[in-house]
Amino acid sequence: SGEALAQLTAERANPKTDVWFGGTGDPHLQAAEQGLTEVYQSSALPKLHDWARRMAAAAEHKSVAVYLGPLGLAYNPEVLARKKLPAPRCWKDLAKPEYKGEVQNSNPNSSGTAYTALTTFVELWGEEPAFQFMKAMHPNVSEYTRSGAGPVKNAARGETAIAIGFLALAAGEIRLGLPLKTVVPCEGTGYEIGAMSLVKGARNADAAKRFYEWSLTPASQALAAQSGSYTIPSNVDTPLHPLMPPAAEMKFVQHDLKKFGSKTERTRLIARWERDVLQGAGK
Repeated sequence: SGEALAQLTAERANPKTDVWFGGTGDPHLQAAEQGLTEVYQSSALPKLHDWARRMAAAAEHKSVAVYLGPLGLAYNPEVLARKKLPAPRCWKDLAKPEYKGEVQNSNPNSSGTAYTALTTFVELWGEEPAFQFMKAMHPNVSEYTRSGAGPVKNAARGETAIAIGFLALAAGEIRLGLPLKTVVPCEGTGYEIGAMSLVKGARNADAAKRFYEWSLTPASQALAAQSGSYTIPSNVDTPLHPLMPPAAEMKFVQHDLKKFGSKTERTRLIARWERDVLQGAGK
């Protein structure tokens, strides 16, 4: 998601993209703030869930939500059993010394997943305790991957014991028969709102709008689960796949879309993460 935003920023004078589809909502909000995307209100807006309409309102209708994906933990029970380690149940378990080198997260400079995790910790505990936790967890992190999907895929293949990532992605790995289990952390969790935006100055604007409208229909959104993406669709009439996480049963943070979707706040938090968390060990 971070790389997509960087590309749109670099190409703003001569866009090569018509529609930005998917990825975490915060960079879409930053694109809206920077004037990289167009105002557009879909005829499907009244048929979307409240959280999807809130996303559109926060972006001043320069973006809209297409799915919701809860954040959580995925672990490989075979790796944990081999190393005689317990399964994690809470975020704060990841800072325990017995998990040294057994955790993977992604890098918020390039990954919307990692930025979602960072803001989740801030919203759960406040900024200072959140950074204390991330510093305590840092020795346990073997790698901060470039992509948010990396840790979950690595855990599924036994390359790490525990991953921070989106539960919908983990569900796809489980369906492939890979040894993976998921946890909604005991403290509560954050989520991504996967978004879609029309690029300002797009060469194929009419076609882009047709794609935008189609992407918000139940017929289109049902294709996500068929292709292994087990997120929660934004259209209320789209049927839920059994592997989609039961959002109604989860305890979510109260995500401040405007605050954490602003370029200023994202830049500040990531800079602090680099300075306070990353630089010490050079990961």
